[in-house]
Amino acid sequence: MSSTLSDVFRSHPIHIPLSSLPDLKSLPDSYTWSPKDDLLFSASASDESLPLIDLSDPHATTLVGNACTTWGAFQITNHGVPSRLLDDIELLTGDLFRLSVHQKLKAARLENGVSGYGVARIASFFNKKMWSEGFTVVGSPLHDFRKLWPSHHLEYCEIIEAYKEHMQKLAAKLMWLALGSLGVEENDIKWAGPNSDFQGTQAAIQLNHYPICPEPERSMGLAAHTDSTLLTILYQNNTAGLQVFRDDVGWVTVPPIPGSLVVNVGDLLHILTNGIFPSVLHRARVNHVRSRFSMAYLWGPSSDVMISPLPKLVDPLQSPLYPSLTWKQYLATKATHFNHSLSIIRNYLSSDQFS
Repeated sequence: MSSTLSDVFRSHPIHIPLSSLPDLKSLPDSYTWSPKDDLLFSASASDESLPLIDLSDPHATTLVGNACTTWGAFQITNHGVPSRLLDDIELLTGDLFRLSVHQKLKAARLENGVSGYGVARIASFFNKKMWSEGFTVVGSPLHDFRKLWPSHHLEYCEIIEAYKEHMQKLAAKLMWLALGSLGVEENDIKWAGPNSDFQGTQAAIQLNHYPICPEPERSMGLAAHTDSTLLTILYQNNTAGLQVFRDDVGWVTVPPIPGSLVVNVGDLLHILTNGIFPSVLHRARVNHVRSRFSMAYLWGPSSDVMISPLPKLVDPLQSPLYPSLTWKQYLATKATHFNHSLSIIRNYLSSDQFS
């Protein structure tokens, strides 16, 4: 994945200077958001709840399928990821962001780079700054973690490797639950591998920190976006902030439930299901009482896999909505067109843009 993302980001660098978040009692104008900065900034909120699914439920396939179809996101329990590992990844994230700015900048992400410390790449699409900082891990974290913790980086590397292993297995399980609800079988996806365990897939881990903010109602932790993935699996600490958007209800806050994980459909799974599963818009808000940490596992296919609507989900009454393309090609489109990317590539269906 490092090669896949590096090629894309080298062609689409972001020019955003790194700086620490201001420690002030009022919000600087550069961090003050309004509807003119994001059309959905002040969209209505709802007290509806995201589906909570126990993966040990014998009806899990149906429940996951319904959640993917109606929401594009859901929370899960009994997912098989050890609680101790979740505690460890949260501890690692807290330790990382509590380092001094000087120390964190030693592992700063390059403008055209993939891994390291920095602001969200989507920041380049907005005029206002976001009240957050992040750290991206692609491949081995050894190189960057050695810069952050010269004497005890190996224990943190072990946590990341264990987390990746468990998340990969969980992502594959969720993929088959979701697609199984649509009647898709293992032999319908050749790139799942000989054991249908998606071992050839790629992923990134995104660690996020949303510090205490003096005026949270006028700020934004992470602006509304969809993920350029098949699936994203998120673990959040005990502070609320994640919100998902549905047209008929508005913004819905996803409260932290101890030991649970949040799953959302990404753009590529939306394409794979020919639009049946919506790729959900989501964002992060901040508060003035407690800082928030989240850890996202961003899961996608291998570089050379062509993603297109599955033949089983296409028929004379429902033609393909999207052309065939690789993750690398989609990332390049997303790097230019951001949240308009899905509609952009639909317009290429009858052209040879991605051939």
